[in-house]
Amino acid sequence: MTSVAILGSTGSIGTQTLDVIRRNPEEFSVEVLAAGSSADLVIEQIAEFKPSLVVMADAAAAQKIKTEFDTLQVYHGKEALEKAATQSDVIVNAIVGFAGLPVTLAALNAGKRLALANKESLIAGGPIVQKARESKNAQIIPVDSEHCALHQCLGGDTTNADEPFTTVKKLLLTASGGPFRKWTKTELNQATLEDALNHPTWSMGQKITIDSSTLMNKGLEVIEAHELFGIGYDQIDVIVHPQSVIHSMVEFVDSSVIAQLSMPDMRLPISYALRYPTRGEAPWGEINWDTMRRLDFEKPNEEAFPCLGLAYEAGKIGETAPAWLNAANEIAVEAFLKRVIKWVEIPEIIQMTLNEFDGVLAETEHDIYAADRKARVIATAVMEKL
Repeated sequence: MTSVAILGSTGSIGTQTLDVIRRNPEEFSVEVLAAGSSADLVIEQIAEFKPSLVVMADAAAAQKIKTEFDTLQVYHGKEALEKAATQSDVIVNAIVGFAGLPVTLAALNAGKRLALANKESLIAGGPIVQKARESKNAQIIPVDSEHCALHQCLGGDTTNADEPFTTVKKLLLTASGGPFRKWTKTELNQATLEDALNHPTWSMGQKITIDSSTLMNKGLEVIEAHELFGIGYDQIDVIVHPQSVIHSMVEFVDSSVIAQLSMPDMRLPISYALRYPTRGEAPWGEINWDTMRRLDFEKPNEEAFPCLGLAYEAGKIGETAPAWLNAANEIAVEAFLKRVIKWVEIPEIIQMTLNEFDGVLAETEHDIYAADRKARVIATAVMEKL
C-alpha cells in the first residue's frame, strides 16, 4: 500500500489524482490532503478517503473542517504545508503557481518521490531545486503529460548531470496549439476570456488553460524539460500537434524517434507517477486504432504567440530570469482572468518586465523569493501603465 499526500486536492490535478486512487483502493491510501479555502469540498474528500492530516491555506476553512472532524489533525499556513510534504510515500504537488515551490523543496529535501504537477516551482526555482534533488532517495516524476512522455521515452528517471544524454539529438515537445491556433492577429486582438478558456482537447484549471492559449504553458514546459533532463535549449523543439495524442517525442542521434501516445487524459500520467517504476492497468487514454485516421504537425506561430520565445529567452539567461518570467506571467494572467487587461497584453507585460531584469544569481532560496517579489512589483507597475 502506497501512501499519498495530495497538495492541491481540490484542483483539476488533485481531484483526478483522487479518482485514480478511488479506482485502486488496494494500491493507494490518502494520508494527507491540502487545499486553499474550499472547505466544503475537502470535507467531502475527508469523508471518502479518511486522511490522517489536512492542511488548509485559509485559517477559517481549517477551523470549519476541525469542527466537522474534531479528532482529525487539521492545520493551516505555509509551515504546516511544508511539513505535509514530508508525510507520505508519494507527494503530489498540484498547487497552482509559484506557491508550490516550498512544497517541492520540502519533499525533495525529505528524500521523497515527488509527483510534480507544479511546473512553476521547478521553472522559477530551478537552481535550488537541483540542489534539493541531490538528497538521498529524492526523485521527481513529472505529471505534466509532455514531461511524463519524455520520461518514458528516455527510459525513466535517468537524469544525471555527470552523464549527459550523449545519444539524444532533440526533445520534441508537442503542443495542441490551444484555442487560438488558427486565429489571425486581428482576431487575437478581440480574444475574450471565454474564448481563451475554451481549450479544444484538455480540461484544466483556469490558469494553465490561459497559459495554453498564449503558448506560455509550452514555453514554461521548455524550461521544465531543460531542468528535468539536463538537455540544452537548442536541443528542445516545440511542435504543434492539434490531436494531443502524441504527448512528446525524443529524437536520437541516429534519427530514430521514440514517441509516447495516448488519448488526452491526465489520469494516465498521474497513474504513472504514483506507480513508478511499475505500471498497472488503467482505463484512461486508450486509443481506438479503428477510428484514428490522422496525426497532424505544424510549426508554432511565434509571431502571434510571443510568449514561447520569451520563455526560451529567460531560460537561456538562467539564474533568476525564469523566476521573473513566471512572476510576470502570473500577474498578467490573473489580471486577464479578472478582465483587467486584454489577452494580447499578456506578452506585453511579460516582455516589459523582463526588460527590467537585474541579473541577480539564483544562489539561495532567498534569491528566488526576492526575484519573484521584485518581478511582481515591476509587472504590476507595467500593467497599470498599460
